[in-house]
Amino acid sequence: MTLEVLTIPLLRDNYGYLIVDRETQRAVAIDPSAHEPVIDVLERERLSLDAIWCTHHHWDHVGGIPGLLARFPDLAVLGSAHDATSGNIERQTRGVADGEVVEHGGVRFEVLAIPGHTLGAIAYVGGGMAFTGDTLFLGGCGRVFEGTMPIMRASLARLRALPPDTRIYCGHEYTKRNLEFARVVEPNDAAIAARLEAVIATREEGRVTVPATIAEELATNPFLRWDSIAVRAYAKSRGAAESEDDVFARIREAKDSF
Repeated sequence: MTLEVLTIPLLRDNYGYLIVDRETQRAVAIDPSAHEPVIDVLERERLSLDAIWCTHHHWDHVGGIPGLLARFPDLAVLGSAHDATSGNIERQTRGVADGEVVEHGGVRFEVLAIPGHTLGAIAYVGGGMAFTGDTLFLGGCGRVFEGTMPIMRASLARLRALPPDTRIYCGHEYTKRNLEFARVVEPNDAAIAARLEAVIATREEGRVTVPATIAEELATNPFLRWDSIAVRAYAKSRGAAESEDDVFARIREAKDSF
């Protein structure tokens, strides 16, 4: 079974997604930060909505839930078990734990716990896709708000171990800025330079940059490249010790002020 993903620009630079089973015209919404654009796409595509899957509790990923429930009152609202216990997501109906499997359109999605950006952050991985919220961006990663740098790096290590052709669907259109930072970290890297040029062209044409593959991220994303000689050298210039956690921390701190 092949599912289609519809990318929905939301707010200023957020992305929500609809995972669509075209045989049944049924969909699941991922991280709906606003309800009106999601409903517009559902109506245009003549889709029925079965559930909402949340990657984490931040308002710009869950703000559309009340509006969607007003229109579709029987929806299942999934988020992490941590967020369910903490009451972080309004109207959440089910908490899912690491390793649990959820299904849509006959495709199994494994839940991966990827804390760091928030303690309850999760990804949904299946059908050659990974919905990573604000943990892994294209060319970058999220800020570490609730976890620690070692926790965040461990979560990114889980994601970078996914099959190379896994398509990453992330929570924001930050790709151009992320790759501009990547060029600062690795100024002589031809792959980063080429990807940044392509992303600039994509955005100038008004198109979205998602998805990208894990292979592309491994080649160009400094937050997955803490064992790269060039990344380690940049981190060392900013006072990093030898550990991978410290290398990652120095790179993340540098991006915070970029």
